[in-house]
Formats: sequence, C-alpha cells, structure tokens
Amino acid sequence: MKISGSYTLPVAPERAYQILQDPAVLAQAMPGCEGLEQIGPNEYRMKMNVILAALSGKFEGKVRIADAVPPTSFRLIVEGSGRIGFLKGDGLLKLSLANTNPSVSTVVSYEGDAHVGGTLAAVGQRLIDGTSKMMLKKFFDKLVSLAH
Repeated sequence: MKISGSYTLPVAPERAYQILQDPAVLAQAMPGCEGLEQIGPNEYRMKMNVILAALSGKFEGKVRIADAVPPTSFRLIVEGSGRIGFLKGDGLLKLSLANTNPSVSTVVSYEGDAHVGGTLAAVGQRLIDGTSKMMLKKFFDKLVSLAH
C-alpha cells in the first residue's frame, strides 16, 4: 500500500527535525505505542498495541532511521509482528520551510510503502487504508501538541 501526504508543524525545520528524531516524543505521538527503546545508533525496539476493526493485538518490532540529511530529510523503516500478523513500512520524510519566516512552521511531507500480512490483512484493504490515514493524522496532531 502506498502512503503519502503532508502535515505542518508550528516550529522551524531544525526543531521539527529534532522532534521527529526524539524517541520519547515519537513514543508519545505514535498511536498504540507502549515503548520505544534505543538498541543502537538510530535503531529502536518498539512495542505497540494495534487495533483494527474487531482485531487487536500486541506487536513487537524495530524502528530504524536511515539516510538522514539534517534538517531536511530522513527515511523511517518500521517492522513489527504479533499474534494477528505483521507490518512493514518504509517512508521518506522531507521537511521544508512553510513560508519565508523560519520561525513559523515546517511542512513535513511523507511518502512510502506499508505492508501488512496475516490475520491483520484479512480485514480488507479499504479498512487498512482508512485506519492508516487516521493513525497518521493522530500522530501528527500529537506532534503539534508536543512541539511547543
């Protein structure tokens, strides 16, 4: 499944990049995240509770930051599995100044691929698409509140 979109964070690009690299902030912002523990440079162990329609389950996996070009872009790679299936995602995030005043806001654009399998995939692509969009919105809405 292809995912793409953009959100605006009310901080300068340097601050937005810093927020998006902070495991404590990411753990608070990621819906269902129950823990994010650093296990290596730019690599984290993740625990999540995933809810999709009538399915729910605990997932464990890894989050890795790659191809970092501070403060303009980085790649986020996520892999996880649990009783109800697996998920894999790979996305490129690009940060750009939203207008001519660097202290105002940053546009965070993202594009990538996400794959789910197992029982999780059986709920149907339309429901998965809708849920992923909702989770991304919750993630960025929470980032906005944490950015201040």
